[in-house]
Amino acid sequence: MPKIDVNKVAEILKNNEVDPKLLRQIVEEMNILTQAEANEEKPPAIKKQWAILISDPDGHLPEHDFVGWVMQIPEDDSVATTQDRIFKGVYEYNATRKGRLNPAKTIGEAMEYIPAKHFKEADLWIKTKTPVLMLRTDNEIPKDESHGNRGRKSS
Repeated sequence: MPKIDVNKVAEILKNNEVDPKLLRQIVEEMNILTQAEANEEKPPAIKKQWAILISDPDGHLPEHDFVGWVMQIPEDDSVATTQDRIFKGVYEYNATRKGRLNPAKTIGEAMEYIPAKHFKEADLWIKTKTPVLMLRTDNEIPKDESHGNRGRKSS
């Protein structure tokens, strides 16, 4: 059902020559109802975490945990240019007054502290300021279900 502003309803009723006493009563009731709806508590949002899943079917990556950042570049551009885009944003930031006072010296510092506008000019959009864990997979789905329950308790 579409929602309509209480003031608009009051205006419509007034234009249709509804008794002012009745109009006031209707508007007061509608205000009470809208306040009650606004005061209803919504359940808290579920916090989410980002992760990067890396396909490693040949097992080239070591077993250690890695962290990384999630970012976007234009679809038609090569991903090989991503680091150059980061460097361009860092150089631009470090040339500013704030950058000269507190320059970014590592990729981690750049991702976390440099404002998005410096990367946007290099056509780079950082999606995670803090690093996220990268998970590796062999890119295979196991044939039996017993492998799919690793790390989960059976109920």
